[in-house]
Amino acid sequence: MPAGGTRAYCRVVEPNWEIFESGPADAEHTVLLLPGGMCSARSYRDVMGQTALAGMRLVAVTMPGHAGSPPPDDFAVENYARMTTNLANCIGCDVVVGFSMGATVAVEMAVSGAFRGPIVLLGVSLSPKDEPWFFRAIIRLGAVLGTVPSAVLRAGATSMVRKAPLPPESRAELAADFARNNLRDMRRGLFSYLRWLRQGDDRAARLCAAGVPVWLMHAEEGDGGLTDRERNTFEACATASLVSVPGHAMFLPNEIPAEVAKLIAQACSAVTKNGRR
Repeated sequence: MPAGGTRAYCRVVEPNWEIFESGPADAEHTVLLLPGGMCSARSYRDVMGQTALAGMRLVAVTMPGHAGSPPPDDFAVENYARMTTNLANCIGCDVVVGFSMGATVAVEMAVSGAFRGPIVLLGVSLSPKDEPWFFRAIIRLGAVLGTVPSAVLRAGATSMVRKAPLPPESRAELAADFARNNLRDMRRGLFSYLRWLRQGDDRAARLCAAGVPVWLMHAEEGDGGLTDRERNTFEACATASLVSVPGHAMFLPNEIPAEVAKLIAQACSAVTKNGRR
């Protein structure tokens, strides 16, 4: 599964995406995989190797400014959604899958109307209450303590991945990704993420109103969650499916890749059923 740049797909000046791809170029379905914050495209290796996705074109990318990649000029979630939509259009993407921060970008793509295909959201947060209070507090401390809170979060993430029930190769790759992150870029990205959470106006309702098929997966513990109001909205939404993973999980694409692959296959089936965008 070679890594490459956007030149293989189309002429995109910004950003310089790091790409990790598998599957035939002429596959019936092309899936864009957006990793979590601080992670690289390689974090989807385990998902991409699942038999449920055999024959699909899977394009995982490292989002600019994460895992040591060149940062964007603007860390706003809206700007990430714009850049990612451009890439999705260039590669002929049918389905967008996002984990954590990547899911945030996928949500913005859908609610803005920029992307009309199915989306799979892993461990997504839609409002401040979906994130632990201490995580939000550490981000805010960055206004006073500079990059120190970002260093604390990076060290904490590294500690969690070392304890996670992962294959040794996946554990080593995630830890290496975290170590590559630039603390100044992390600080800017975290501020922009918290701003996006605060500015939201019932994103669950907006996502439902967008009319795109959406699958939302959360573990019972570990990866954040949804408020009761958000959950009720999705349960009443004809285009949304909620999936709860029993027990504790922090890194869904790495800890339960087979279950994630099944959701992606379902999303691709929705493209076949409803027609292409």
